[in-house]
Amino acid sequence: MSLTRRAALALALAALPALSITPAMAADSVVKVSLWDKGDMSMDTLGKVPPMGFAMVGAAEKDKTATMGVTVTPDAVPAGKVTFEVTNDSKGTIHEMIVSPVKDMSTPLPYIDDEMRVDEDAAGHLGEVSELDPGASGALTLNLKPGSYILFCNIPGHYVLGMWTLFTVK
Repeated sequence: MSLTRRAALALALAALPALSITPAMAADSVVKVSLWDKGDMSMDTLGKVPPMGFAMVGAAEKDKTATMGVTVTPDAVPAGKVTFEVTNDSKGTIHEMIVSPVKDMSTPLPYIDDEMRVDEDAAGHLGEVSELDPGASGALTLNLKPGSYILFCNIPGHYVLGMWTLFTVK
């Protein structure tokens, strides 16, 4: 079977849209998230150290003194569908993971002092893996646009003890 020049051209033109769609069909991203703490004594520093929430006065000390944290691998992914596979690596503490956009890198998330937690609605809550028992896992899939995001635990006191991390979508 042979193709005429006209048929070959028509076939090539028909294939062009598929070629332009290919990048949008890139593989979805998977991010491994570890929610961790340093054991039963993790809450002992609450109120004794400056608050280590994002852009708060003690945030610069987070990597040195935090007794709780969130670790992600990788810490940046392309825009599109992102699945966060979350594991609570604590031996005895319930944790959760919430995703919110970061609009301004110098502005702390809205924090409710009396409740020792972030105001999730005001922070732009996009989704969460709620209250995981120690050793438990969960997942959250979001369609994310380019920008900066924060992943944090909002169990009372955990956020200001350093239980957050920044995440980038390119």
